[in-house]
Amino acid sequence: MRRWRRGSRATAAGLAGLLGVTLVTGCAGGDGAGAPDRKLTVWTLENLPARTAATRDIIARWERRSGVRVTLVGVDETQLPQMIMSAAAAGDLPDVIAALPLGQLWQMHGNELLNTRLPAQVVRRLGARTFTPTALRLTQDGGRRLAVPSDAWLQLLVHRKDLFARAGLARPTDYHAMEAAADALDRGRRDGIALATDPGDVFTQQSFETMALADDCRLVTRRGGGRTAVTLDSPACRRTFAAYRALARDHGPAGTQTLDTTRAAYFAGRAPMLLWSSFLLDELAGERADTRPSCPQCKKDPGFLARNSGITTALKGPDAARPGRFGEITSWAVTRTAEARASRELITYMMSTGYQDWFGMAPEGKIPVREGTAGDPDKYTRAWRGGRLGVEATHRRRLNALYPEALLDELLDGVRHMRRWGITEGEGALVGAAGGELPVARAVGEMVSGRASPGEAARRAAEDVTALRRSLR
Repeated sequence: MRRWRRGSRATAAGLAGLLGVTLVTGCAGGDGAGAPDRKLTVWTLENLPARTAATRDIIARWERRSGVRVTLVGVDETQLPQMIMSAAAAGDLPDVIAALPLGQLWQMHGNELLNTRLPAQVVRRLGARTFTPTALRLTQDGGRRLAVPSDAWLQLLVHRKDLFARAGLARPTDYHAMEAAADALDRGRRDGIALATDPGDVFTQQSFETMALADDCRLVTRRGGGRTAVTLDSPACRRTFAAYRALARDHGPAGTQTLDTTRAAYFAGRAPMLLWSSFLLDELAGERADTRPSCPQCKKDPGFLARNSGITTALKGPDAARPGRFGEITSWAVTRTAEARASRELITYMMSTGYQDWFGMAPEGKIPVREGTAGDPDKYTRAWRGGRLGVEATHRRRLNALYPEALLDELLDGVRHMRRWGITEGEGALVGAAGGELPVARAVGEMVSGRASPGEAARRAAEDVTALRRSLR
């Protein structure tokens, strides 16, 4: 789970204006600029100290065998848009960006900052059939390959199995079961659910999209002639806004809820349901020194919550024909000014020889989207199942020793069938811009605070997204 800072149209417009300078001085037809110097600058969004160190160790092995020198820079995702803008202005973009999420990938593509030939070459060399089709589909624009998809996290609905069983409640797999459980378990000092409501945090937008995909509420819908229309004001979306309001306002903790406060409420036993990413799994098991469960039972038994938590990977709303799954794909991207050969060699290594160490630094949130090789089709998913917890874990226990194989099956299947707003409808640039502007998160914040009804929130979100769409044309 990553956190973003709200962007602005001024930032997007400024970046677009700078491209006139940057691309003239160094795009070389998308194949890299200037004479090769066998030096690479790599920005990584896996910027936590332990993960940056793990990445440096993997790359150091490649440096010794390749003779290429790599400067690795850890970048905070909230700062990435401004850093790209500044680097573009200076003609000093990095060669490669690691762990780039979909929204930022599509923003860079919209601003013509990507080399789209090199990733296609890497995928062909590794074998397109060794990748999860969904990951390939979400990282391409028609026939253009934008990046090499690397790994994914999946959004989860976590619930207290013990409390549900005691109250005779069904597993929360749909809107009705979620609302019934939130109502039944909202008692005393305990709230019914912990949901994000911070209008300035992309986590709120991700949480809402999870609920929206469950009810077939779409950001955009295809119309005749290949055109698309913003449909956040549709009946299904209005129903999603109403359900989110009922859960977050009527049965959630008071005040603005963030990435950290929602997790804290569940960990303290103050909320029996939580919508969060699969990055939660090591923390839920009590294996992170910096974020441990704090419920009364957890003090003597750090594994209490992991044993007594059920996990739902797909939700269904009343308007949908099938359940929906939300997740994030992160990728290796190459900039227009990159040294092509060395960048291609590095990414090929990181997606083959170095791949298990790469996703192994945080397997709970880096589910491999390259499943294996041509000769061993499930090599990497098999390694992931039996891999140890990430580099921040207190005890690097094996993933399949902490969680049942059935859950690991669900996580892998969830990544294969995850969906995202707008990208497959050809509106990836809009998705990227919305990740900076956060129009849906703002609408949710207004609605949960009581300043807007669900219908008004749906209308305002639709209007803001439509205006944002016009600004991109």
